[in-house]
Amino acid sequence: MAVFRYKMQGILDIKEKLENKAKQDFAEANMRLDAEKKKMDELQARRFFYMQEGVKLRMEIIDVRKIRENKIAVLKMDEYIANQKREIARAAKAVEKARAALQEVMQERKAHEKLKESAFEEFLKEEQAAESKEIDQLTSYTYGQKLMEEQKDGT
Repeated sequence: MAVFRYKMQGILDIKEKLENKAKQDFAEANMRLDAEKKKMDELQARRFFYMQEGVKLRMEIIDVRKIRENKIAVLKMDEYIANQKREIARAAKAVEKARAALQEVMQERKAHEKLKESAFEEFLKEEQAAESKEIDQLTSYTYGQKLMEEQKDGT
């Protein structure tokens, strides 16, 4: 029996490599998004701390300088949080872009795998046809030999 060799195996291999790269890019984009979300949580916790500190400062002996510093810190945290929201949005867009690229590459690879399967099925049909032809030829030859022997014995 002959060995099946897919003509476009090189292309399929490249598609698989591209898919692995796209999976890696997607994972990295997800990790970055998670890191940005973690930063946001930390910033919000810091802002909450400053807000709590501001409440305490207003309940104690009033120290205008400390209250003003606290207010500036809260405003700065608001600014950092706004910037972080933009970073999260950027990271989310990167994740979606990586997801779309991964889906596209996966579809291409699957299409090539289907082509390979079809080629293999065609190969099996051809092999089966060739095998049937050989069996027919062998049967015809054997039958011919048997007839020749019967003719020799009969004469």
